[in-house]
Amino acid sequence: MKEEQDPIEIKCHDCLDRSCATAILDGNELNKIFNNRYISDVRKGTNILNEGSPTSHIIYLRSGLVKEYILRPDNHEQILQIIQPHSYLGLTSLFGDKINHYSYTALTELRLCYIDIDVFTELVKTNGNFAFEILTSVGRENLNNFHRFIDQSHKKIYGRIADVLIYFSKVIFSNKRFQIPLTRQEIADMVGTSRESTGRVLVKFTGEGIIGLSGRNIVINDMAKLEKISRYG
Repeated sequence: MKEEQDPIEIKCHDCLDRSCATAILDGNELNKIFNNRYISDVRKGTNILNEGSPTSHIIYLRSGLVKEYILRPDNHEQILQIIQPHSYLGLTSLFGDKINHYSYTALTELRLCYIDIDVFTELVKTNGNFAFEILTSVGRENLNNFHRFIDQSHKKIYGRIADVLIYFSKVIFSNKRFQIPLTRQEIADMVGTSRESTGRVLVKFTGEGIIGLSGRNIVINDMAKLEKISRYG
C-alpha cells in the first residue's frame, strides 16, 4: 500500500487545500510561500494566537474549526465567529498594527500553514488580483460579523440561541444533524448570556420538539419554527 505523501513536502501548487487567493498566484509566487512557510498539526483546545501578541506570521487554516474571540472586561470570552477551513487568521493585523486584536483557539484537530508575514505582504503589494481576493475575504468576514452582532443586539435570548443553531446547521455543517463543537458556556459566550440561561433555552427547544439534543449532538427537527424564533424571538 502506497504511503500518503508527507504534507510538509507537498509543494504549494500541488496542495489540495489552497485558498481562492493562492489559486491566483503563479509558480514563482507559490514557491516564495513554500520556502517561507511551515506546517503544524494542532490539538483540540490549543491556543493558536493570543490577543495583544505581536504577529510574525499569517496563519492559513487548512483543516478543522477555530473560534475567534476577545476577552471582555469581566474576563469572559466574547466569541466573534467560528472560522472554517481555507481561511486566514491574523489578516486584520496585516492591514493594521501587526498586533493581534483577537484570540484564536482550536475547536477540533487542526492543520495550519504559518506563512512569513513579510512574504505575504510582498505578494499583496505586487499582485493586485491576489490583494483583491484577500481584501474581499476580509470585507465579507467583517460585514457578516457586523450584521450578526447588530441582529443579535435586538433579539431576546430565544432568538439568539436559534441563530446559533441555524448558523451551525446551515453555515458550518450544511446539515440538520451535527455535533456542536462548543460547550454550553461557549454558546453563552457567543450570544452574550449565561450558561444557565443557554441551558434552559435548549431544554425548552427540546421539549417543544424543535430540536433533538443528546450531549453535544443536535438534530434540528423543525427548521421553519427555529427560523421563526430567529426572526421574532
